[in-house]
Amino acid sequence: MSSDRPAVSVVVPHHGDPAPTLATVHALLRQEGVDLEVVVADDASPDPFPAVDGARVVRRARNGGFGAAVGSGVEAATHPLLLVLNSDVGFGPTFVADLVAAARPWMPAVVGPLVLDEDGTPAPTARHFPTTTHQTVEWLTPLARFRGHRALREAVGHDTRAVPGAVLPVDWVVGAAMLLPTDAFRSVGGFDERYFMNSEEVDLQRRLRAAGVPSVFVGTVPLTHVGGGSSDPALRRRWLVESRMAYAGRWGGRRRLVAALTAATAVNAVVNTGRRLAGRDVAPLAVAREELRLVRGGRS
Repeated sequence: MSSDRPAVSVVVPHHGDPAPTLATVHALLRQEGVDLEVVVADDASPDPFPAVDGARVVRRARNGGFGAAVGSGVEAATHPLLLVLNSDVGFGPTFVADLVAAARPWMPAVVGPLVLDEDGTPAPTARHFPTTTHQTVEWLTPLARFRGHRALREAVGHDTRAVPGAVLPVDWVVGAAMLLPTDAFRSVGGFDERYFMNSEEVDLQRRLRAAGVPSVFVGTVPLTHVGGGSSDPALRRRWLVESRMAYAGRWGGRRRLVAALTAATAVNAVVNTGRRLAGRDVAPLAVAREELRLVRGGRS
């Protein structure tokens, strides 16, 4: 290992089709300017990740979700820096070196790059810590058509200061790509495995913030994220609501969140009834029942 090259352990969780994970791993093995340890955490995938020269595969006995998979991978990590990376991302040959260089003045910190959608549109990479108001505004379907506006993006919790080229401290960065010291991750116990999917990264960063480790958005280093393509949208929404209820249960306000989302469901039902009377293809009662099922099902 070269003493002047940063040493980074990259943990990539895998579940499902091996093709995206393989592409990500091969791109990592071609990275320039860094010494990488690539660890794939196979989360009891129905399509197991194959052996790849230059990468280590950790195989879990059961599917525990994103945080559990990453935690298993981190157990095998030996380098001082840790990069948690989704399996369905694309990046250039100096991505890791560029991210480490941009992160260096802020360390110790959790550092997230600029995440782009497949079409090149910047994704809401940096967020404010969740509040009941954020989640209630997001739940209100009549507001959906306005969410491209900056005020509504802020109202659902996006930090709109985090634009391409900006570098600034934020409350938290999304878990598609997070660079941080390995010992900082371990010192707070890593991801809480009670979150199956979603909210594990904000919970982690809130605990790290309390320990003096901030989160930083680096809009000068890009990464492309496909995201969510292999899972059922209904499952993704259920996981999202369940994780938000779990987060509210841990950090306070779960009863308030349940009440607020229940009230927002009533508003949605009134609006959907009007849409139905206007000839729109919507079933107000069925939608309301499903929304209430999600809210009540998340109270675990």
